[in-house]
Amino acid sequence: MPRRRQRHVAGSGSDGTEDSDSSAEREQTNSSESDGTTAKRQRLTRASMRLSQSSQDTPDPKRAGDNDESPPLTPTGNAPSSESELDISSPNASHDESQAKDAASRESDKDLSHRPKRRRCHETYNFNMKCPTPGCNSLGHLTGKHERHFAVSGCPLYHNLSADECKVKAISREKQEEEVKGQDEGNTRHATRHQTPTSKQSRYKEQVAELRKGRNSGLQKEQKEKHVEHRQTHGNTREPLLENITSDYDLELFRKAQARASEDLEKLRIQGQITEGSNMIKTILFGRYELDTWYHSPYPEEYARLGRLYVCEFCLKYMKSQTILRRHMAKCVWKHPPGDEVYRKGSISVFEVDGKKNKIYCQNLCLLAKLFLDHKTLYYDVEPFLFYVMTEADNTGCHLVGYFSKEKNSFLNYNVSCILTMPQFMRQGFGKMLIDFSYLLSKVEEKVGSPERPLSDLGLISYRSYWKEVLLRYMYNFQGKEISIKEISQETAVNPVDIVSTLQSLQMLKYWKGKHLVLKRQDLIDEWKAKETKRGNNNKTIDPSSLKWTPPKGT
Repeated sequence: MPRRRQRHVAGSGSDGTEDSDSSAEREQTNSSESDGTTAKRQRLTRASMRLSQSSQDTPDPKRAGDNDESPPLTPTGNAPSSESELDISSPNASHDESQAKDAASRESDKDLSHRPKRRRCHETYNFNMKCPTPGCNSLGHLTGKHERHFAVSGCPLYHNLSADECKVKAISREKQEEEVKGQDEGNTRHATRHQTPTSKQSRYKEQVAELRKGRNSGLQKEQKEKHVEHRQTHGNTREPLLENITSDYDLELFRKAQARASEDLEKLRIQGQITEGSNMIKTILFGRYELDTWYHSPYPEEYARLGRLYVCEFCLKYMKSQTILRRHMAKCVWKHPPGDEVYRKGSISVFEVDGKKNKIYCQNLCLLAKLFLDHKTLYYDVEPFLFYVMTEADNTGCHLVGYFSKEKNSFLNYNVSCILTMPQFMRQGFGKMLIDFSYLLSKVEEKVGSPERPLSDLGLISYRSYWKEVLLRYMYNFQGKEISIKEISQETAVNPVDIVSTLQSLQMLKYWKGKHLVLKRQDLIDEWKAKETKRGNNNKTIDPSSLKWTPPKGT
């Protein structure tokens, strides 16, 4: 168009022949443009009619989106049939197309207004799954907050309860939590940190002590027969009867802990972080013990999906079947952990294993430990760590009791990174032996140590018990008048922060006239001494003279 205008202006000053030719050409051009515009408008009108007609026949876009075989949708919810439907080259095309879209959306809204809305389900259940407990219909939940369950951890029948009983217990727990929350709102942290217990707290302590009096009375003959009959009838498919084994107060605390753990597992299941029956090792055969696992461990998939693992108790190699394990044990030359034996007293030995020199063994040890630890994250990067493995020896070899690991160069002076006592040796004093051994190494290094956080639940209980015993022993042997937390830390190698927290829990630290005073509570010391005397002279203690170890010089 601009070129024709320039030619017309240039030839207007000469002869009329050229002007007439240019005018004729201009008329021909205008007529061709009008024909093209008309054709485009007709094509757009046909496209808008097809668009309106297809919008009336189009199903719900949300439902149509569920079909993977359907073509991609345009903004109107329809698949484009050809390029001509998207042609907007004409100045009026955008206006006509917007009208067609408005008409199509109105027709679509009419159709959608008559359709029922789809419900959204917050909890997705696979109804093909079933609880593994025999005779269970998967209805109810141990927490009393869900309608169905698919794992033993949430099965009311496995815990010898009904679904209605679980709901009643859940309501009762909620009421108790609200009452406790209401009582705690009036107390501030500053007001209760250094004060003696209130009269209300003292009465509650006496009430709890009264409730727990008969917890060690034992079972009567009829009760024993009932427990044995229940065990013979159901075997491992039901939880053992817990009534009359301990006090009602302790049993209720245990039930609350069960419900809370089941609720946490249910949240993880709903979030998709765990799935029942997939890649979860349920049991391991370890030496002469069959151990139930507590947590997931990242073993290779071909082993994890078996559900049962066979582990050599000396080299910690894991296998798929009893036959493979038997063949391996026939030719396995290991009878103790690799590394240097740095401690031996009686049948108890401790081996120092370097993660850099014995990488495979340390990795297998970490995978095994993760089955019983919740917070452990170290599996394969074992080179910067030293592992201290405690064993108990007999005529067949040195059997794994537990271990702890520590960094070769810890900038925060952590003397323990991870600590574990094997389940078959728990509640026998080996956990305190491992903790005591870690502090013995800190004393030889002339450092103050502390365990790396976060600690597991059982680890926190063990450490608090150990710190309490160390402080009470120190108080019992202390003959001076003034005591210093710094002196306690230097003599015991316990971090001052851990000492202060333990003193606060024992109510032996008081703030008076601008100073912190350490109170020597004779009742606690006498109670500890009585337990120490009753325990007698056992072998569950670490003898510093049996240690043959020098601190490693760098890495």
